Order: sequence, then structure tokens, then C-alpha cells
Amino acid sequence: MPPQRSTGTDSEAEHPRYAGQYLLEARLGSGGMGVVHLARSASGLRLAVKVVHAEFSQDPEFRGRFRQEVAAARRVSGAFTAPVVDADPKAERPWMATLFIPGPTLAEHVKRNGALSTDRLRHLMAGLAEALRDIHRAGVVHRDLKPSNVLLAEDGPKVIDFGISRPADSELRTETGKLIGTPPFMAPEQFSRPRHVGPAADVFALGSVIVHAATGSGPFDSDSPYLVAYQVVHDEPDLTGVPEELLDLVARCLAKEPEDRPTPDELMTALRSVSASYETRAFIPEQRTGEGESVSPRPKPRPLHQWPQGAEDRTHAAAVKRGGRRRRLPAFVAAGGLVAAAVVAGALGLPGGSQSPAAEHHTNTASGSTFRPWNLDLKASGARAEGQPRCASTARALLCVRPGVLAAAVDPYNGKVLWSRSGAGNSSTYSTPAPVLSGGLLLVQNRNGHRLTALDPTTGATRWSKDIEPYGGLVAHVAGMVLLTGPDSEVVALDAATGEEAWRRSVPGVKLPQFQSFGDGVAYVVSTPTLSTTLVAAVDPRTGATVWRRSMDGQLSVVAARGGTVWFTSSTVDQYTDAVVRYDVTHRRIHRTALHVPLAQTQVAVQGDAAYLLGNDGSLVAVNTRTAKQLWRVETSVSKASAPVVAGRRLYLTAVDGRLVAVDTVRGALLGQTKARPGGERGALVGSLPSPVISGTQVYATAPDGVLFAVDGRDPSGW
Repeated sequence: MPPQRSTGTDSEAEHPRYAGQYLLEARLGSGGMGVVHLARSASGLRLAVKVVHAEFSQDPEFRGRFRQEVAAARRVSGAFTAPVVDADPKAERPWMATLFIPGPTLAEHVKRNGALSTDRLRHLMAGLAEALRDIHRAGVVHRDLKPSNVLLAEDGPKVIDFGISRPADSELRTETGKLIGTPPFMAPEQFSRPRHVGPAADVFALGSVIVHAATGSGPFDSDSPYLVAYQVVHDEPDLTGVPEELLDLVARCLAKEPEDRPTPDELMTALRSVSASYETRAFIPEQRTGEGESVSPRPKPRPLHQWPQGAEDRTHAAAVKRGGRRRRLPAFVAAGGLVAAAVVAGALGLPGGSQSPAAEHHTNTASGSTFRPWNLDLKASGARAEGQPRCASTARALLCVRPGVLAAAVDPYNGKVLWSRSGAGNSSTYSTPAPVLSGGLLLVQNRNGHRLTALDPTTGATRWSKDIEPYGGLVAHVAGMVLLTGPDSEVVALDAATGEEAWRRSVPGVKLPQFQSFGDGVAYVVSTPTLSTTLVAAVDPRTGATVWRRSMDGQLSVVAARGGTVWFTSSTVDQYTDAVVRYDVTHRRIHRTALHVPLAQTQVAVQGDAAYLLGNDGSLVAVNTRTAKQLWRVETSVSKASAPVVAGRRLYLTAVDGRLVAVDTVRGALLGQTKARPGGERGALVGSLPSPVISGTQVYATAPDGVLFAVDGRDPSGW
């Protein structure tokens, strides 16, 4: 929190002496929500303490927002923000104490000293990209990044003031028609669809902040907030004075559509290649040098790794002079404030801006192939379908389920529905398990998981059906068998081809076994009798006999098995993955590969000797489990993603906003991503995301908006 010198609402006649146990020594500044004071902790630590205005302290909605601010600040507290030391949102005058960070805000520095040099701009942009990466990893969207919320500390810029930020799992929602933010630094979607503002809005604000730092003015400037709103939504940004080498990056940050903007990780990667002289140094503000030419581009978006460095990319650039800034506003906008207000009202009512998935047209098709990328909103005839489809594939069809759709077969080359059956008993809030091909049939669960139905994959006709409600969801499909675990720990095995019971028995020493399978014909079950010991049992699914058992050190989870080798992840007591364990069943040998940095809530894909671990925060790590070496690490900026899927040199995963992301498994480089396809309930909790499905060179994925789509896996940069 900065030593603010700006003025703001401050209606109370008296100021408190204490906030909790902290003596408030001096007033640093005042804002719309509260007053910021300098204070010291008992140990002498200097703090910046925000105390809310008395007029707001009795407002339940305001208290809710302040609780959200405290929660968001705690979640992102770290190297790129002012760490939260203490807070009491329930106090008579709610307050929050953060570490006091000496240094001016970016707004103060630019006002006092002028614009930043190119070097400093580059460092500022990289620092803000790092900060946004960490903020977004924590599941928070700032929504009010602006020069006065950026502190220029000695060790780099700090992002502060999370007063209107929104965690993804927040229960608070923006009221219809209420704008929240600072217009010159707001993204178009904050005016047109404020309920659906995501991390890309912060990237837009970052671009505006860099323009301000480079020129002393924003890319959209006017004395009227109504005109600013119109310009943000409709006009091209004025980039006059932005240094040439940063022009393309800033222009892409200011793209009108959220999906056209780079992620913070992509920005960091691009900034490293912008200049060979890039190096990490302390941020020390300098005088303006006046570098940069006057151009105002809006080039066609393309993948970050293809960004050219020269002026030849600026096919849409136009030289302008500040003062003859952007295209003239329509005459009716300049006619008066009432008309301008109507323009803003029109902006607020704008549609989302992106065309519907069904209307998209793709042309990036490989020569000689009959495949064309396609999109399908999968619904059964006459049935309402909600939620995300989950699919399995054969050579002839994609076989999918979705709440409201019991099952459907889709032509993988053109996206046409071959057959479909409605599942009226399914709840739209129920996360339908993925379908399974076993015993020559398609096995699906319906009625909220209470019934297992086997269908003919060619016609969709029912072959057999069984009530599985007594088994509480403990269902596993292994080598043509269905294993059901009862509440008494007894396992019932069904033949997947007929539905007939094959055997019934318990697994010795294992209570309520939850079986896993990985395509090697064995059912694996893991139990942890102690915090430091894991018992692993391999069961023959055809007979129920235990093939082998092994007690192993540590908390282990099976993640893959193939050809007599089983891979595990090893977890710490706080459930962070710290290693991959490879077990040779025949020789009973264990190889452990430690991670350089532990990962939280890890999902794993294994190919050959390599294991690819995706953390909940978007960190993706590759290790060689034979040589026990970490190969690479990349930050995808995709938090809470699906389990990764690997095919050859490609790794694929899907994001909560519906993006399909491709990564090079050899270099650890991000290759491309599709556009975001969020559902109607942004911020809704998602239990698990369906993984992409790979068939040949095609990749199939699903999105929260219900769309099933197909792309050519050979050209991720063209997605």
C-alpha cells in the first residue's frame, strides 16, 4: 500500500488512534473507500493501514466488498504486491494492515518526472506481467490496474489496492448496469459485459498503464468519462510516443477482444526476446528521454512466438501526431452530455462481440486431408443440455455424454451427430463421468450416477443396464470388466459385454478399495495405513486375485502404468507433489525423481520415460524418470486446468475458460491456444475439467459454453 498523497472522500470529523493493536502515527492519504495511515507493529515493522470511512462501515454491501478485498489481498500477498500483515473486516471500523513499501506510485512519478525511458518501460512491463501472473494464479482478477495502483519500489513494481478485485470463487456479483473501475484503464468488456470480466481485462489495463508511463497520457483520453467509455469500446488506441520495440506488445494488450490479448506469461516470454540488452535490475525512475515514434497500430493477432520485431508487421499502423489522435467521434457524441450519456448506455448494452462458435469458419487445414476444424453445441433432440461434454473416441466416432444427453455419436471429421439419446434424468449441476468403451460397448452413467447403461456404439441401442446407486460412485472399468465397490468393502465384478456378474470378493487389507486402471489390464488400489507408508495392490480384474502387493515409503498416488512399470507421485504432508516415483514390478526397483520446486494438486501424463506434471497454479514440469532429471518447467498461466494429454511432441490441456492449449514436450514451449469459450456462469466452481481427446492428428476438446470442437493438432499456432 503506497504513501498516497491524493485526495478523496473523507467525511468523518475524527480519525481513530488505533486500528486493532496498531498505533496510527501519520496519515498517508485518503481514497474513496478509506484513509491510509502509517503505523508500526510491536516489533517496529512499518505498516500501511487502511481504515474504512465511517460512513461505509455500517453498509453490509460495503463490508462484504471489504472482506473480499482482504481475502484477495491475502491470496496474492507476495513478491509483487504489498504483503498483508493483519486485518479485521469485522471491526467497528474495518481495517487492513499491509507492509509499508517506500516509493512513489507510477502516477506520482510520471506527474513529477515525466515519462519513463525505454529500458524502464520494459522493466515495468515485465514486472507488471509477473505480478499479474501471480495474481491470476491465485484465482483473482484485479479489475482496477492503473498508475496510482502501481508502486515503484526499489526491487520492482508492486501492484496494490484490491478493493474491487474479484476472486473466481467469490459469491459477490457485479450489479446489472453498475460500472466498477477507472474508465481510462478499463477494458471494453468492463463496459459491455461487466459480469464476464476475466484476467484478460487486467492485461488490457497493463497496456494502458504502459502507454501512460511512456507518454504521460493514456491511450484513451478525454475530460468526459462518457467519451472515454466510447473510445475504449469503439476506437483505436493512441500509441503516439510508445517506443518502437514495445509497440506491438502494447497494441496486442489493447486488443478489443479478450482472447486476442497475450497472457502474462506470453508477455514475459516476448519481452525477453524484444531486446538482447534485457536484464533484471532494480527499478529506479528516470527522466523522460522522449524515445519512440508516433504510430497507432492494431495488427492482426498472432501467436507470441511468431511476433516479428520489425516495422514490416505493422500493416495497420498509421502515423499520427498527438493532438490529431484518433478517428473523429460521431457528431452526435460531441453534441452534449445527455447524448454522450446515451452513447455510454449503448456501450453498456453491447453484445459480447465474439461470434457464436457455430458461426466460426476455419481455413487452417492440412493439404490432402478431409478434416476441417468444426464446432458443435451437442444437444439431444428436444432436450435441454447444459454443462460440458465429455468424450471418448474410436476410429469412426466421438462418443460423448453431457448433462441432459445420455450419449451421442459424432462424426470426427465434420462434427455431424450420427445418433443421440437424451438423458432427461440427469441434473444440469451433476458432473457426468466420461463415457468408457469396454467389452465392445459404450458404458455411461445417468440419473446423477445412479445407473450404469451399456449402449451399442454404432446405433446407441441399450444392451444392458444396472442400478449402481448402492455403490456410491465407486465404479472402475478395467480390461473389459466393471468393478463395483460396496459399502461393506466387497467388490462385485461385471462382464462389460453382458452385464453379468463374474465374481464377488474383497481385497485383503484394503477398506473400500477405489480401483484405477491405465490400459495395462491391471486394477490398482492404493491405501495409506500411516502418513509415511503407502500400500499398493495390483488386482487381476478377471478373477479378483491379488497379483502383487508392495508397501512403499511416503504418500504415493498411482498416475500411470505400462509394460511392468508403475509411476507414482510422492506428496508432502501438506499435499504438495515433491517427486515422481518409478517402480519396476519385475525387479522390484524404485527410482525417485525429485522436483526442484513442489507443485500443488498435481495432474500427470506419462509418455516413454518422461512424466509431465501440471500444478493447480499452471506450472508445467517435465522430468525423465529413468535418469531422475528435471527436463524443463514452463508457466502456462492456466490454473485449475484439465489433466494433460500427450501425443508425440505435443501436450494438450484445457482451461476453465474453454481454451485448448498446446505445449511442445521437447522444448517446453507454448505453441498456441484456441480462443476462450466461457460459459454463462463465470466464476462458477468446476469439479473437474474434461481432458482433450486425441485421435490421429486431430484434437477434440470441450468448453464451459457447451461446445465440442475439433482442431488440427499439427498447427497449434493457427488455432
